Amino acid sequence: MTDMKSSPNKSNEDAAKMAKSIQKPNQTKQQTKLITQGIQKGIELYKKQHKAKLREQDKIKKKANKNTSDSIEPTIIIKQPTIAWLLLAISWLGFSGYILSNTLLN
Repeated sequence: MTDMKSSPNKSNEDAAKMAKSIQKPNQTKQQTKLITQGIQKGIELYKKQHKAKLREQDKIKKKANKNTSDSIEPTIIIKQPTIAWLLLAISWLGFSGYILSNTLLN
């Protein structure tokens, strides 16, 4: 964001560099200045369009995040561990089997 605040000076320098790089041998300073202004306007227009595009994408992201967070209802699922019940049943069967075997043998 700080880069966007200093954009007029930066785009001025960039535009001047580009205009000088494409300057023709018999070109006047006035013509170079006009080319520089055109390039600068193009850079500023591009930055505005890019900024608007980013804003629009951000709005879409926020809307999507809001929709997903609203539609998801927090549900608490309590799942009883089946292994615990299985071990409990086996231990009771084993205990009752031990008791029965001792009472039948005596």
